[in-house]
Amino acid sequence: MRYDTYETKEQVIRLSFYRGEHDAALRAFELPEEQAKFTALPGEVLELSLHDKNQYPVVILAGDTPVGFFILDRGEATASLSDNPNAILLRAFSVDHAHQGRGYAKRGMRNAAAFVAEHLPGVEEVVLAVNERNLVAKRLYEASGFRDTGRKRQGPIGMQHILSLSLE
Repeated sequence: MRYDTYETKEQVIRLSFYRGEHDAALRAFELPEEQAKFTALPGEVLELSLHDKNQYPVVILAGDTPVGFFILDRGEATASLSDNPNAILLRAFSVDHAHQGRGYAKRGMRNAAAFVAEHLPGVEEVVLAVNERNLVAKRLYEASGFRDTGRKRQGPIGMQHILSLSLE
């Protein structure tokens, strides 16, 4: 499997499907309370995603160090966000607090489209829901090519904007 990379002065940033060697670092992820309320930590969702054939856990690596995580989900939840039968949901995105502020989130998200296109052929759109109070995340996604669809839905802790990234 080829890794998708960005070169930086410090190290290579790449996306990889989850592997067992990532487990300890992902389960040690921490987020401040103001961020944790908007997402799930890898340790909270990893086990379920590994047993669901529609879910693909993805790790953002800085060199060989897991610094970020998200799940690509082809399950039923995707249909509530997009009418496109070839869409995939990006969820549970986080960057470990110890690694924040270094551009890993932005570089990981900017590479998500190419990663999906290469590894999940037939996917035409990546969708996600972001809480309307999570302005930092919304700006990150929009700077990475996602567009606000204008649709909203009620989430677990408030209204969420539905964002979409076309792969076509």
